[in-house]
Amino acid sequence: MMTIRRAEDRGHANHGWLDAHHSFSFAGFYDPQWMGYRHLRVLNDDTIAGGGGFGTHPHRDMEIITYVLSGALRHQDSMGNGRVIRPGEAQYMAAGTGVEHSEFNNSETEPVHLLQIWIMPDRKGAKPAYAERSLGKAEAGRLHLIASKSGRDGSIAINQDADVFLAKLDGKSPVKHAVPAGRHAWVQIAEGEVTLNGHSLKAGDGAALSDEKEINLTATGPAQALVFDLN
Repeated sequence: MMTIRRAEDRGHANHGWLDAHHSFSFAGFYDPQWMGYRHLRVLNDDTIAGGGGFGTHPHRDMEIITYVLSGALRHQDSMGNGRVIRPGEAQYMAAGTGVEHSEFNNSETEPVHLLQIWIMPDRKGAKPAYAERSLGKAEAGRLHLIASKSGRDGSIAINQDADVFLAKLDGKSPVKHAVPAGRHAWVQIAEGEVTLNGHSLKAGDGAALSDEKEINLTATGPAQALVFDLN
């Protein structure tokens, strides 16, 4: 079974410096039918204007992944990390017992476009942690594991039984993922137009999949999607 979440049906907030779309309930957007999916709690599609950003603020007991699509994001946190995240790079923070961070557009003039993901951890009170994974040169026509519980295949180890993949498509080769029995998936189209198990999706669209044995992604041109394999 597949349930499609169209881009235009998401929550939307434009603060001037921030243009945000929310796949699930977040901040001032509340939809009781879309409080998250499995352990995937937040999936925000954010564009931050030049010079804008989120000032220092706290988090705890949440697994936070940021994937930059265009522009550059300047990160600082209370663990001592300071970094500029660029297109194709994923950043991870385990907020655990508590962490403070800021995220600003690294440019005063050009926007930065990113996806921010929150995954509920499998336990509270974990030690805060930070990691990065660069996928800017990742090969098209296949899945690339960004994060996993075990940290296998060079992925970022996270505090939840969830696999987070980047699917890169070039209009030539399909990308497939077998969904183990009893597991579920969420597919978020980040860029381009994609066909998912026979359904046409565009950037900003998402889909929840249950009782599907396989995810089959095709595209007629360059595209990116995030694939979440969830328990």
